[in-house]
Amino acid sequence: MAKEKAAKPSRPSKPAKRDKGEGFWDKPPLLNFTADLLMLFAVVSLAYAAVLAAKRLPVFPLRQVVVLGKLDQVTRTQVEYAARTAVNGNFFTVDLNTVRATFEKLPWVRRADVRRRWPDSIELTIEEQVASARWKQPDGEYRLVNSYGEVFVAATEATLPVFSGPEGMASQILTQHKDFAEALKPLGRRPVEISLSPRQAWQIRLDDGLVLDLGREENKHPVAERMDRFVASYREVREKLRLQPTLIDMRYPNGFALRLGGAAKSS
Repeated sequence: MAKEKAAKPSRPSKPAKRDKGEGFWDKPPLLNFTADLLMLFAVVSLAYAAVLAAKRLPVFPLRQVVVLGKLDQVTRTQVEYAARTAVNGNFFTVDLNTVRATFEKLPWVRRADVRRRWPDSIELTIEEQVASARWKQPDGEYRLVNSYGEVFVAATEATLPVFSGPEGMASQILTQHKDFAEALKPLGRRPVEISLSPRQAWQIRLDDGLVLDLGREENKHPVAERMDRFVASYREVREKLRLQPTLIDMRYPNGFALRLGGAAKSS
């Protein structure tokens, strides 16, 4: 009898090898996304190049900057320098915000308004600073206070009252200066220096050298009331004493204290 051969166990079939050609190019969604990115980049690049080219085109050139109104502090040289620095591009592409910011950096410019004027000009309106006082800083340096009570940096030889006090209080001191000046008119005197201490106490030096201590604002005894008492009694006090006070302390509710100097001068 013929012997039957034992069947060899079959080996498990190997997984089919992945097609080496499958990859980036066989993924349509990824291809579409990449194509969109490249298209977007190309559009942005073309737009940027178009803007640069438009700025260099000799069409609609800006030929002049027209300054409206009279300028007392800002010089022609400063205007020309700022214009050369900031005015770039043509009538349509010039950046008005940049132009405005450049002019507002000039020392005596508080505000600048800029607009286009067809066909080839920029119209400039400048609001100049109006100096009302000098601001004495803690380091001894001086700045200026404008008519709005804003501190700014500039140089002037004008005779101005001097303010000193905590940072941010220039506007309040300016307002108080106007009230003090009005109250002192009957005496023919004016405040030349006003100081506000960190504790909000007021001190004034008049144009004749007299220092007046008014102290802090109080509901029962406001500073304006102390000033009125000083004005009402000052002439009589000088005539009786026949001496020139150097300091008057008005911080007392029903009186005042004097520091006397030399003989009184006729006012």
